[in-house]
Amino acid sequence: MIMTWVIGLMTAASIVFGCLTGSMGQVSQAAISGAKQATELMFNIGGTICLWNGLMEIMNRSGLSKTISRLLRPVIRLLFGEYARDAECVQYISQNMAANILGLGSAATPAGLKAAKRMFTLSKAKNLRPHGVFMLIVVNTASLQLLPTTVAAVRASLGSPQPFDILPAVWLSSAVSVAVGVGAVCLFRAVSKK
Repeated sequence: MIMTWVIGLMTAASIVFGCLTGSMGQVSQAAISGAKQATELMFNIGGTICLWNGLMEIMNRSGLSKTISRLLRPVIRLLFGEYARDAECVQYISQNMAANILGLGSAATPAGLKAAKRMFTLSKAKNLRPHGVFMLIVVNTASLQLLPTTVAAVRASLGSPQPFDILPAVWLSSAVSVAVGVGAVCLFRAVSKK
């Protein structure tokens, strides 16, 4: 709602200043050019998202997700504690983490929502603290990324000859953000137990 007001005010200010300075032609040209660029960017990113979402579906149907789930299980046990005993919860968490590792934020969202819903159900049924949900939010938001596919798609659509040359910076920044986020949740968990 706030962004609607912000965009509306910016548009109105552009029109007013365009009229006052006599450059209304440039304002209208910029609007048309911006709309064209936004549409092209949307299709470029949309194609990449469709590709990776399709790959995630293939991973689910082929059983590769279950293999990834088994590989991630020690990390999930460490981070999510009692919630890692529930197979359905572990499956959703591992799908979410795998999608984030591949840089597929949009593909990670449905699994993350299912995992959070399952965790809330378990916390009510078994009278557990909701720390697992907080950990999921942090791990999903900070997300360790090995392949930042969405960012690479944006860079490629804007003409970058090497869209993946940002990998070392992405690896470092995502590892630091996950470490800080997980550390903060663990700290709050320890403080709340006291």
